[in-house]
Amino acid sequence: MIRRRHVLALLSGAALALPARAQIGLNPTGPQPELPKEPLTIVTHDSKRHEFIVEMALTPAQQTIGLMFRPKVPPDGGMLFDWGAPRPSQMWMRNTVSSLDMLFINADGSIRHIAERTVPQSLAIVDSNGPVRATLEVAAGTAERLDIRVGDRVLQRIFANAP
Repeated sequence: MIRRRHVLALLSGAALALPARAQIGLNPTGPQPELPKEPLTIVTHDSKRHEFIVEMALTPAQQTIGLMFRPKVPPDGGMLFDWGAPRPSQMWMRNTVSSLDMLFINADGSIRHIAERTVPQSLAIVDSNGPVRATLEVAAGTAERLDIRVGDRVLQRIFANAP
C-alpha cells in the first residue's frame, strides 16, 4: 500500500518481501487483518461534523501494509497513519486495489493537503507537501462528497483535540 519513504528505505526500497510478511503474520497476497479502530471526526469549514471509525496504523509494519489488497473502504471508515511527530509523508499505492483520498494532517489536527482519487497500484509518490503528524486514507471521493477542504479540522486523540 502506501508508505513513507524512510520505511521504504528500511525495507530495501519496496514493500515487505513475501517471506518477511509471512514471518510477522501477514497474508502475502490478500487483504490484511483489520487493525484496532478508533473514532475520528472531521469538522468542515461550514461547521459540519463527519464521524468516522478508522483503523490505526501505528507501527512501521502496520504502516507498510496499510490498506493493501483491500477491495474497498467503507464510506465511514479508513486508516489513520500516525507518524508520531511531524515529518514529510510520502505515500504510494502499490498493491492497493481501490482508489483512495489521502488527507495529510498537521500536528494541530488541521488538514494541510488533500490528494483525491489516487490511482490504484501506482508507484507514483503522493506527497504531503510538508511535515505532517498523520495521514488519513478514506474511500475515493470522500473529500468531494463531504466538501472536505484544506484547513478543515480533524478531531482525534493523537492531536489531543478529541473530547
